[in-house]
Amino acid sequence: MEQKFYTVTVYSENQVGLLNQISIIFTRRKLNIESLTVSASSLPGVHKFTITTMADSEEMMIKLVKQIERKVDVMKAFYYTDDEIIFQEVALYKMDTKCLLDNTEIEKMVRRYNAIIMEINRDFTVIEKAGLPEEIQKLFNELNATGGLLQFVRSGRIAITKSPMERVSTFIKEQEERLKEMNITNN
Repeated sequence: MEQKFYTVTVYSENQVGLLNQISIIFTRRKLNIESLTVSASSLPGVHKFTITTMADSEEMMIKLVKQIERKVDVMKAFYYTDDEIIFQEVALYKMDTKCLLDNTEIEKMVRRYNAIIMEINRDFTVIEKAGLPEEIQKLFNELNATGGLLQFVRSGRIAITKSPMERVSTFIKEQEERLKEMNITNN
């Protein structure tokens, strides 16, 4: 069976140890985490985990998300295919400045890939590229071939849905409405 690439988003309060609990769920299901990014979300007090993985089936992803949601500190989790989200990565390339100055092709690469130069000093130059993983890898390959690449780092995927409203916002509104109904019924 052919594996498919999925992006899982998990919303929670910022609790110590939750990342470990989530990674154990992936491990038990024999799913490798390809990339992981955690940050504050647009909702106050809510953090968003963006995790990418390869899975054999959508059924496996449904089970994975349900198991993640069983964790006390998790508000809601979702999974998406690439056509349901807009995503990017960010990469930093540290180049030898002498190599950059001596090789005019490097400047052309920076322009061609819409990268930006973040810092230049006598010893090194830092180039930043935001984009799709394939673009980031191609720029890495080309810069590495010049012999002047000193360091390279890339972020995990960051992603937002193509839907007009974040699905977790809808979930939170539904929860608030249920609480209001419970309070009216109890009074």
